[in-house]
Amino acid sequence: MRLLALPALSDNYIWALSGDDEAALIVDPGDAAPVLAAAAHGLRPVGILLTHHHDDHIGATPALRERWPNIPVFAPDDGRIASATAQVGDGVKIHVDGWTLDVLAVPGHTRSHIAYYLERGGRATDRIVFSGDTLFSLGCGRLFEGTPAQMLASLTRLATLPDDTRVCCGHEYTLSNAAFARVVEPDNPALQRRTEQAQAMRDAGRPTLPSSIAEERETNPFLRTRQPGVIRAIAHRLGREPADEVETFAELRRWKDGFRA
Repeated sequence: MRLLALPALSDNYIWALSGDDEAALIVDPGDAAPVLAAAAHGLRPVGILLTHHHDDHIGATPALRERWPNIPVFAPDDGRIASATAQVGDGVKIHVDGWTLDVLAVPGHTRSHIAYYLERGGRATDRIVFSGDTLFSLGCGRLFEGTPAQMLASLTRLATLPDDTRVCCGHEYTLSNAAFARVVEPDNPALQRRTEQAQAMRDAGRPTLPSSIAEERETNPFLRTRQPGVIRAIAHRLGREPADEVETFAELRRWKDGFRA
């Protein structure tokens, strides 16, 4: 199994998941050029997976279907995604060209956002989640359509996936997210290590992704809203203890929305 992060637009990744025969699932193609370039070197798209309706995640789908007219396009049940050939929701299993993925509803960034989870056995079990703009490395997406409670529930759900699940999100935001996370939890040694690792990867021209669910639980403040250090940081901003975990998350997200490193 081969997993490629194809850089696109300014900071997007289009994910390509392929087997030995180069038959590939393409996730969130906002730009056709990287996929066409990979195809010129042997990649053969057999399906497209879309996590949400934003154009930087779906914009190239018509062009790719023009090149490969028969490939299915899986997407959430959302009328704003006209290019879908199959609308899928929570609990659905997708079967395409030997791949099986579970659909997880993860609203918050948008009301219909979904993620795709793959668990594949063999000599070792591979686990991958394509999280779109819900869960980022060291961060989460803005709440354009959902509520803090929805997004917190979505992130909590993703955080329950097995530790070794590789997190394949839609953007290269790790270092900017790290700058914020280190203000929230300045004494988190795992976060310090992850930041140094990410900086070295970017300095070498490499993606910082995928991360893992275990790493995110240790370092991502949006998955750590029950941790004393995060609660203290939010209490300091509010001038009082937060009423509950939803308020902790909501204030953390507001803080990040206005944050400048």
